[in-house]
Amino acid sequence: MTVPEFLAATVVMAVGSILQGSIGFGLALFAAPILALIHGGLAPGPLLVANVTLTLLMARREWHAVRLDDLGWSLGGRVVGILVAIAIMARLSVEGLDILFGGIVLAGVAMAATGMSFHLTPRTIFGAGLVSGVMGTATAIGGPPMAMVYQKETGPRIRGTLSAYFTVGAVLSAIGLAVVGRFGRQELLTGLLLCPGVVIGYWGSHRFLGVLDQRGLRGAILGLSAVAAAVLILRRVL
Repeated sequence: MTVPEFLAATVVMAVGSILQGSIGFGLALFAAPILALIHGGLAPGPLLVANVTLTLLMARREWHAVRLDDLGWSLGGRVVGILVAIAIMARLSVEGLDILFGGIVLAGVAMAATGMSFHLTPRTIFGAGLVSGVMGTATAIGGPPMAMVYQKETGPRIRGTLSAYFTVGAVLSAIGLAVVGRFGRQELLTGLLLCPGVVIGYWGSHRFLGVLDQRGLRGAILGLSAVAAAVLILRRVL
């Protein structure tokens, strides 16, 4: 990664971390397609490393609001989703993965933008964990399905519970990627290069807790993510 690419990636990670640090998810949804355009090796593996850094910081900040009883169901679904993602990724070419990557980003944007929600039950939590596992392992974007089942909860509960889930879930997804040869020392080191932006964005998010949705900024970020995902797909199709 060149110096200009590193600086661009740092800015992207800082903005995405402010978003996730404020509302509970959104780092990967915003950053993944843009990072893929900056440098092809920044997602999903390295982005998972950066995501763990952010979610650890957030879980520590709002541990008091974590719903521990929910983690067993959501992480159980995550394991099943990881196995599905591994099976898919083992059968796709690089071009096919780019198209899958872009398609999942667009699906994630659509889920986040429509405001769909479900009752918080063991069944819906497990199902959200499963879909999140597929998306999170294939593209590092696992937030929207989980956000859909928690969006009626309080801000601290959403941020705390999702952060605890994402911390463990991202580690599990990295292990899954390692099984198919898509995560190793290089991805780990590259992921560490993304962490300065994460730390900057995390500290910046303290000033925006509960504000982003009210100001309409989240909609603009979702729109930018959709455009970046469309570019990823089009460059492989055209």
